Amino acid sequence: MAHVGNGAGNEDEDCFEDAFDRIPVASQMDLHSSIEEVRVALHLVLNNKFSEALVLLKPWWKDSMYHALGYSSILVMQAAMTFEHRDIQAAMATIKEALQTCQRFRKKNSMVESLSNLVSKQSSNSLREEEMHAEICYAECLLQKATLTFIQDENMISFIKGGLKVRTSYQIYKECQNYLAASQELGANTDSFTQFEGGVKLGIGSFNLMLSLLPQRILRLLEFIGFSGNRSFGLAQLSEGANSHSLRAILCVLTLLFYHTYVTLILGSGEGNLVEAEALLEPYLDRYPNGSIILFYSARIAVLRGNFEKGQAKLQECIQSQQQWRQIHHLCYWELMWAYSYQQDWLEAYRYVDLLCKESRWSKAIYMYQKAAILSMLPEEEVQKTGENVVELFRQVEGLKQRLAGKSIPTEKFAIRKSRRYNSSSPVKLVVPALEMMYVWNGFSILGKRADASESFLITIETAEQQLQDDPSPSEYLPDDQCLLQMLKGLCLKHLGRLLQAELCFTQVLSSERRIRYDHYLVPFSLYELGLLYKLQGDFPKAQRFIENAKLNYKDYSMESRLHFRIHAALNSLKGSPISTP
Repeated sequence: MAHVGNGAGNEDEDCFEDAFDRIPVASQMDLHSSIEEVRVALHLVLNNKFSEALVLLKPWWKDSMYHALGYSSILVMQAAMTFEHRDIQAAMATIKEALQTCQRFRKKNSMVESLSNLVSKQSSNSLREEEMHAEICYAECLLQKATLTFIQDENMISFIKGGLKVRTSYQIYKECQNYLAASQELGANTDSFTQFEGGVKLGIGSFNLMLSLLPQRILRLLEFIGFSGNRSFGLAQLSEGANSHSLRAILCVLTLLFYHTYVTLILGSGEGNLVEAEALLEPYLDRYPNGSIILFYSARIAVLRGNFEKGQAKLQECIQSQQQWRQIHHLCYWELMWAYSYQQDWLEAYRYVDLLCKESRWSKAIYMYQKAAILSMLPEEEVQKTGENVVELFRQVEGLKQRLAGKSIPTEKFAIRKSRRYNSSSPVKLVVPALEMMYVWNGFSILGKRADASESFLITIETAEQQLQDDPSPSEYLPDDQCLLQMLKGLCLKHLGRLLQAELCFTQVLSSERRIRYDHYLVPFSLYELGLLYKLQGDFPKAQRFIENAKLNYKDYSMESRLHFRIHAALNSLKGSPISTP
């Protein structure tokens, strides 16, 4: 077959949209041609042409490993975003076929024998090339199947099956890495080898990065069965992959963007490298100015920098850029809800969470709780104009919970527990619930980029404090509500540079520990925040002591696993600091 688009990877990107209709279905498909055709499909995806990409890949997806991988990748991405049962079933059926397609190209003997033979014979014939690529494609498909297994079924057997697939995939990547090292010594530098190398860097980089995030106690168990994670090595591998000419360069870019703009914030202390994220995104902004995936990350970076207005404009652009995948609109609604919340524009924030409640299946319980929490921030007359009943919304939350891999989602559990205050015949209002949820998602570290926003939230918190103080008949929740306000107040003061006052707020929570009746999470989280405050002041031994205290002396509280991820990230960042025994 003539190469599709005559070496499409090197042409001006605009031609892909125009040329798509002229691409004939190939009569035969070799390895190089399949890589080129999948490259075209990737360009279509980045240009919002999702259906066209599937149409391009479909004729060969049962006969070509790269078509199988590309076709299943798009369906898995769609299923992960919709959470629709039929999408998950369709993606699972496709991934099983894709694995069979890849399997046909794999070496029939063991992986170890296969790779040692490849290295020792130093042969470059196409069959061995195909075997080499089949391993990488098979490992990627296995990872996708594991992802779907985790979200498809609700029992522990599926969870274990998913884990076994992850382990097999990891072992294949490790073997491919060994082969890559040996081949580099032999001076392999063909395009086929570059593509193989890109696959190894994506897989090894992602695994190292993912595993390095895990708290030590989990990592020790995984190391026992052969896993290991090195964050700096993982980031380096992905960066090298992102800067290569490989088909998977964009996948390395998207993995790094997700890490710097989401993972570090939700599972870390919010210290993603935004300079690197912008540098990675820049060339793709030039090439795909209307690409929804690229626009979305551009918006996310703007919000993380505290430029909420620019972020909102970019998110609107992203929504307007395509109508095929409504799921991308849902991601934008989620981000718009937060961007307006950071500005305390609660009516606009409500507008977007209401759309999520109506359109998205990701987590109905969280959406419903968010909607009720946001409306709780408005004066009663404003709520009445929306036609909503806040008490009824909170009461619906528990009935909307779902389970993943047989377990409840921690954020849902938190929302359900908080909303139970509205179940009695005389409900006790939650105090600043939208701000509390903002903290759960680590939004105060974003808020802290803007002094005006931090100042505005401080006023809101102090107003709520005064209302509690003036209440003639305080409820049993009073100590918990007071401590929540103290912790959130401490965060605002910290971001405003009023560090001594912030410290007093956090220590106030600690001294009230015995009075707290329900929100026991406030004490370990306040210890953690105090640790970060001492780190900011350069008192590293004290920082470590408080963070270790939160880690070792508290258990069975809300959002425990999320805090352990953050503690792990904080202690890692302290490792490079001059900690000495006090």
